[in-house]
Amino acid sequence: MMKASFKARYEPDKASAAATVAVNAGDFKLRASMTDATVVNGPCLNGLALAVEKPGFFIIDYNVPKNDIRFQFMNTVRVAEKPLNLTYIHGKGDNRTIVDGCLVIDSVNKVSANHVLGTGNSKLKYTYLHGGLTTFEPSYDLGKNAWDFAISRRVYGDDLFQATYQTSSKDLGLQWSRSSKLHGSFKISASVNLAEERKIPKLCAETTWDFEM
Repeated sequence: MMKASFKARYEPDKASAAATVAVNAGDFKLRASMTDATVVNGPCLNGLALAVEKPGFFIIDYNVPKNDIRFQFMNTVRVAEKPLNLTYIHGKGDNRTIVDGCLVIDSVNKVSANHVLGTGNSKLKYTYLHGGLTTFEPSYDLGKNAWDFAISRRVYGDDLFQATYQTSSKDLGLQWSRSSKLHGSFKISASVNLAEERKIPKLCAETTWDFEM
């Protein structure tokens, strides 16, 4: 089976587009993605990326114009009978390695951590799902010594409203998204920096269409 998706992004000063085609090959998925830079001045290799994935085990991404490869490995272990989902990501180009872990305590509570090896960049996040609809996510950035907060609420099944606040940068964000197999998906977001004297919101809209062939 072949799946394709098309994404368009709109901002007041620019617009962009991207497309992805994925093919199932037994236990593996082969994926190719491109941006508008691939075809506007082309065809050319700008914005072209290839990937091989075995769901739940690994993903290998290759950025063609940058000749850069990224490895991502996933595994799940048990800690006190609780699933701990581990992800290891290494990018050859920037020589950066990221280790990510998520401990699922129960159906409504989970704790996750993210660390960039060789640096002080670490983040801790606690996720709490209330009533199956509202999610609270406080997180702490050890590198910045700062807290971030996010709260989201699912409405009418397909709609999700989210508010975020970053204490280090004083960025406040609002987002409305919808994911529907029949009508496609979209996301509308606005952000404003409360530290700026002129608090002009930044607006962005995205729409995604998925196809099966």
